[in-house]
Amino acid sequence: MSKEKESVLAGFKAFLMRGNVIDLAVAVVIGAAFTNIVNAIVKGVINPVVGAFGTQDLDKYSSCFESTCTTDASGKVHGIQILWGSVLSATLTFLITAAVVYFLMVLPMSRYLARRARQQAVTEEVREVVDVSELEVLKEIRDALVAQRGPGQLGITGQRGPGRETP
Repeated sequence: MSKEKESVLAGFKAFLMRGNVIDLAVAVVIGAAFTNIVNAIVKGVINPVVGAFGTQDLDKYSSCFESTCTTDASGKVHGIQILWGSVLSATLTFLITAAVVYFLMVLPMSRYLARRARQQAVTEEVREVVDVSELEVLKEIRDALVAQRGPGQLGITGQRGPGRETP
């Protein structure tokens, strides 16, 4: 196998092993299963409730253009028909799915991330205060050591202070 093919296969393997691809695959599978649940709720609960005002099946709501629709003996409608009931059903399915995703996934995650950001901000503030406090304590220690040094003594670094004579 040539080196180019090996590098392409190695790159593809690295792409597949990244967490994003696996997370995406899990999301698609869960989304498909979740869609079935939402569709069942819409068809089993929402459509009958809305259909209580008319037919039991929301998908059967329709209108005709200028009375061009005719119904034959089998109940089949012929003509130009607008199936607004199926559009309403799909809209309800979308709104319910969006509401569930927002309230059960997006909102809790955004609250969690906001709480985490606040905690990190507090932690950073504490670190800054500690750093400033440490710096002030070190300055005080330095000033105390300088004050304790007598004239003509070597400083902490082994250098003579300003104005002192070298032996």
